[in-house]
Amino acid sequence: MDTRVLIVGAGPVGLTLAIDLGRRGVRCILLEQKPAPQFLPKMERCNARTMEIYRRMGIAKNIRDAGFPREAPMDVFIITSLIEPPLLHLPYPSVAQAQAEIAACNDGTLPLEPYQLISQYTLEPLLKSVAERLSNVDVRYGCEFLSYEQDSGSVRARVKNSDGSTIELAADYLVGCDGGSSTVRQQLGIKLQGEANLMQFRQALYRCDDLFERIPIGKGRHYHVADAHSTFLIVQDSTHHFTLHSVVDTDADMQTMFERTVAMPVTYEMLSVGRWRQNLLVADNYSQGRLFLAGDAVHLVIPTGGLGMNSGVGDAADLSWKLAATLQGWGGPGLLASYEIERRQIGIRNVEASRQASRGRRAWRAAYRPNIRETTPEGAKTRANLARIADVEQRKSNEMIGAELGYRYRSSPILWPEPGEAPEDNFMKYVPTTWPGARLPHLWLGDGTALHDRTGEGYTLLRLAHTKADTTPIEKAFAAWGAPLTALNIEGERPRELYGYDLLLLRPDLHVVWRGNRLPDDPARLADIATGH
Repeated sequence: MDTRVLIVGAGPVGLTLAIDLGRRGVRCILLEQKPAPQFLPKMERCNARTMEIYRRMGIAKNIRDAGFPREAPMDVFIITSLIEPPLLHLPYPSVAQAQAEIAACNDGTLPLEPYQLISQYTLEPLLKSVAERLSNVDVRYGCEFLSYEQDSGSVRARVKNSDGSTIELAADYLVGCDGGSSTVRQQLGIKLQGEANLMQFRQALYRCDDLFERIPIGKGRHYHVADAHSTFLIVQDSTHHFTLHSVVDTDADMQTMFERTVAMPVTYEMLSVGRWRQNLLVADNYSQGRLFLAGDAVHLVIPTGGLGMNSGVGDAADLSWKLAATLQGWGGPGLLASYEIERRQIGIRNVEASRQASRGRRAWRAAYRPNIRETTPEGAKTRANLARIADVEQRKSNEMIGAELGYRYRSSPILWPEPGEAPEDNFMKYVPTTWPGARLPHLWLGDGTALHDRTGEGYTLLRLAHTKADTTPIEKAFAAWGAPLTALNIEGERPRELYGYDLLLLRPDLHVVWRGNRLPDDPARLADIATGH
């Protein structure tokens, strides 16, 4: 084998997968057709769950240092222009404020890490530099994936190098992280299902060094323009760059729309213009044999709610530990089989959350009337009506904490089946739960450390509230497979009160496998299920 895992596509998802595999000791080659990361606007926010994942990878601080200033507010405005009183102002805390709220909260309702605004053209080079420092990760830009062959023991890929030569690379597994038009997915013959090309926008990137400081109506991150073109302005992480989205006919119209939105004299440069389409699509399959797909290759969402790249990072975090476990010999065949079962349901769920947010945005935009700027009773009525609707509907794009933190794997073969009625799902509200398949709620311990930070890189068995249960049988059952398990005694009544049980078994990704007050009758079966055997 040339490597253990071959990854196609060095966007945030492919880079995240490569880094996490590398830190787990798995050799991988990362291929990217482009010669270098591109200075193009795409995603612009890592959500709370993604930042928790990056914290476990040891790079959350690097991302915050490179991103939007910690003290800058994350407010959202609905406007007619940047110099007129906003129709609606939705305040959201800066990273610094959110971190202070998290530090003062210990009921499990908040994440360990808040969101972070960071532009994709900043995030990709950062992740690339991290990947390149890992000795078992080989990052190759300017290399185009051409085709593959697979058999029961390996995958072989034909690759064109930057000098035009063609080589063949052999690996145990191949993962396509190559975007919405994924070559890997197309060669596998896997189709996308759902709604395609719902709307087409133009997106332009501008440099304007003093605009952010000069905005008179207040600083924020999103400025939605109430007009007939679905226009909205996004502040990028440097606060010197901005993107504008609008439904217009020509690239030149984007200059007009920017000036109309800013509505004051500024010096700026329009750096690029491109087109993008709104899609709500999920792939029929996430894997085939030794080939897997992740990120936009398997789910395309409207970026309302910011669930696109963040869903892909979740894919990478799920697939990484399962690939590592399989290659290290302790993961059973059910581990990799569970990837599609678990992550496709989340892809479907996040597409629906994106659809709900998009409908909300369309609802308030439908209240636009051409008289919205008129100083007449009719104009005032239009403004008030649009603001009233937006105060409900726009929140569906910005406050989907339940979609971010509350997703739960269902009917997975590597989770202990628990009888009873499972918690209700809610995109807008997060209710802490330790039901199997859910992410372990964040909790501060008595010494000020986060419980998430105390867990091991493998499985973790939490022993709460001075339990007297003898967990030796579970520990021996995991040892029999060679699976890493850390037994962790957690003192204090608060963890037991929040989590509801004396014992919890966690996976490497901090999702709950099993919970109880005494061992199951067959501890070996629990280890078999958790490790995919």
